[in-house]
Amino acid sequence: MAILANDTTRTVVQVVLALVIVALGYLLYQSIRGPQVAFEREQALNQLTQERMGFIRDGMRGYEFQYDRYPSTLDSLLMAIRSDSFMVAKRDSIFGLEEGMTLDLDSLLYSSRGGDRFNLSVVRDDSTGVTVYLLEDPNSDNFVGTDNPDRAAGMLNAASWE
Repeated sequence: MAILANDTTRTVVQVVLALVIVALGYLLYQSIRGPQVAFEREQALNQLTQERMGFIRDGMRGYEFQYDRYPSTLDSLLMAIRSDSFMVAKRDSIFGLEEGMTLDLDSLLYSSRGGDRFNLSVVRDDSTGVTVYLLEDPNSDNFVGTDNPDRAAGMLNAASWE
């Protein structure tokens, strides 16, 4: 205790210890909050991706209703959504948009994770005449539909997250 006999030395040590406590408290907070923020961000990106894929699914259903077939590419679907009179007139009801909601067509075909374009494959079984589609997110395990016509009854418009 002879070292801390001086009031100035004691005050300096107390200030240094207080700063160390504050710094360790901040590091502890960041070690807890950092992963939580990353998890929340990941959840938000996943939800946005699922929402976009849901809109594409709704567009596929509207396209199929209008033309009695699925579009072969996402570009064909987007062109129909933008220019087909039926799709334009019924856009709010096809996509389930509520009052004040808008649909961002420019980002619709892209995953919110990494910005890669969704993958669409349309498969027709010539023996049964059944046509199915599979919409996949290249950056996650999310998908809509199936690429197996034999499973069309249960998986035609089913989403992996539902």
